[in-house]
Amino acid sequence: MDIPENDVIGELLRLAAAEESGHRRLALERAAHEAPMWPEEAAALAAAGRPLTELRSVGPWVAEKIASWLEDPPPAPEPDENRRGYLTWAKVRRVLADDPWWEATPHADLQVHSTASDGALAVDEMAEAARTLGRTAIASTDHSKSLKVARGMDEERLGEHVARIDAVNATYAEHGVDFRVLRSIEMDLFDQGDADMEPDALAGLDLVLGAFHSKLRVREDVTERYLAALRNPTIDVLAHPTTRMYGRRAGLTADWPRVFDEAARLGVAIELDATPRRQDLNVERARVAVAAGVRWFSMGSDAHAAEELGALPIAMATASLAGVPRDRILNYRSPDEIMVWAAERRG
Repeated sequence: MDIPENDVIGELLRLAAAEESGHRRLALERAAHEAPMWPEEAAALAAAGRPLTELRSVGPWVAEKIASWLEDPPPAPEPDENRRGYLTWAKVRRVLADDPWWEATPHADLQVHSTASDGALAVDEMAEAARTLGRTAIASTDHSKSLKVARGMDEERLGEHVARIDAVNATYAEHGVDFRVLRSIEMDLFDQGDADMEPDALAGLDLVLGAFHSKLRVREDVTERYLAALRNPTIDVLAHPTTRMYGRRAGLTADWPRVFDEAARLGVAIELDATPRRQDLNVERARVAVAAGVRWFSMGSDAHAAEELGALPIAMATASLAGVPRDRILNYRSPDEIMVWAAERRG
């Protein structure tokens, strides 16, 4: 048997929790929840003689369980469809250590939220947090008005937000800071490809993301819904395309080669959302998109707080494993080039 990596250990912890009760069950469940984001493989810690209790939510009793699996590996359990195909943080770090170009090359983060909708920080604070991480730009993609639970912006509030972004950019320019906030939005898309914002309100934006936020648990094929969305002339990027969420839903079902063929035909970018519990597209779907000839990809941390900006490498590792050509990823273009691309695409 292969020595289990953290994704397998997480599933083993989950199964073990189901056989326990009380505080032991809670301890196993907490460790299972944290396993995907452990920064190192448990096997690597053990091999180096370091205690497994260095791992988050691993106490001595749980550490003994994990150590027994590392010493005598059990059959790897198959995760259910709601937890399948997610990269662990340890795997992400290994992939990018083998190919440091992804992080070393200047790049933007093309999905970031602020207090204009459901983010924790104002746009200038999120911009500074991203700049501290070495990003060249962020797209400020707060939600549109239909997503009331996220305080989505109507056209008037969008105009006010754009004015705040312009003020941030003016301050950077005044001080000679080479950083840009792109005027953007994450706009709701509906069944017939229509959206919830007036086209005139979008005309002054640098980048428009379109996303599904409703009817996400339907089981029937929704290929036509995707095709209609891609044909909406106001969107530049299809955000978190399959709508999956770790442990909650497997995502929508569609004829993905056909969907990606249409994205390629229309020049719409497909997002690699780096939220750890989204990872959407995953590696398998990203490979299908590459094979279909998708011309452009976009990477976004989908950060709603400063610490979440650090998730962007998940999208990089996905792109690396899926063989996404680097010259097709918008993030590695300059802010001006991204703006020109979007304007020409919509034009």
